[in-house]
Amino acid sequence: MTILDGKKTAADIKEEIALEVAELKSRENIVPHLAAIIVGHDGASITYVNAKVKACERVGFESSLIRLPENTTEKELLNEIEILNIDNDIDGFIVQLPLPEHINEQKIIMAIDPDKDVDGFHPTNVGKMALNLPTFISATPFGILELLDRYKVETSGKHVVVIGRSHIVGSPMSILLSQKRKVGNATVTITHSRTKNLKEITLQADIIIAALGIPEFLKADMVKDNVTVIDVGITRVADSNKKSGYRLLGDVAFDEVSKKAAFITPVPGGVGPMTIAMLLKNTLLACHRNN
Repeated sequence: MTILDGKKTAADIKEEIALEVAELKSRENIVPHLAAIIVGHDGASITYVNAKVKACERVGFESSLIRLPENTTEKELLNEIEILNIDNDIDGFIVQLPLPEHINEQKIIMAIDPDKDVDGFHPTNVGKMALNLPTFISATPFGILELLDRYKVETSGKHVVVIGRSHIVGSPMSILLSQKRKVGNATVTITHSRTKNLKEITLQADIIIAALGIPEFLKADMVKDNVTVIDVGITRVADSNKKSGYRLLGDVAFDEVSKKAAFITPVPGGVGPMTIAMLLKNTLLACHRNN
């Protein structure tokens, strides 16, 4: 059994990006610039955005963090987005999700310039991704492709089962892995809450991508031997034995499933660190495009 180590792989990618940034800086005096907007005080979002800022520093990017109060109106947020859209010093930016309930997320995503949408959520970029055209692939699916590639996990001709159909992970993964690409050419089944006989389907899978947000949902009796398992889920579960008061669990019952798997991602330290690394990679791509 091989652990698909997202922490180590992400560190390798950041190292590669840092070298490229240093070269860009010395050759053309260009420094990639990533901005992030965060609305409100969601604990997980603040932690995540701070990690992005730290990652920018590590690879030599410039970064800007725009913090807005919880009661920011939709119009005020749209104004901030427009400022970033027309700022030539900003290569790419993200609006940290989730947003407060009074703000329409789709409206906000639509307002971002697709050429600066390094999260890859704008319909223009999603459409290009679906047509296999050059574009920003959203960071989590991009990170999963990179992990499979770097660990040389064969996908061509394999049966991939995706559990979950979100626009952020499940749906794009099903499209990407079925495409004619290096990490692709798979036969993909997408499953969700209405799927009947799920266990019968997962038992046929060579590769399972679990992205449904239910802790330890995928059990050992649902997978065959030598399966590859990508665990996208991360849920905080109360644990009084931990200093933090909680522990992090994925969608996969790791201890039992890992005994049958050929490759498996841990939680934490699997898909999570890859997401930030690929956001940086998208920002570097945006910088090259802008220049």
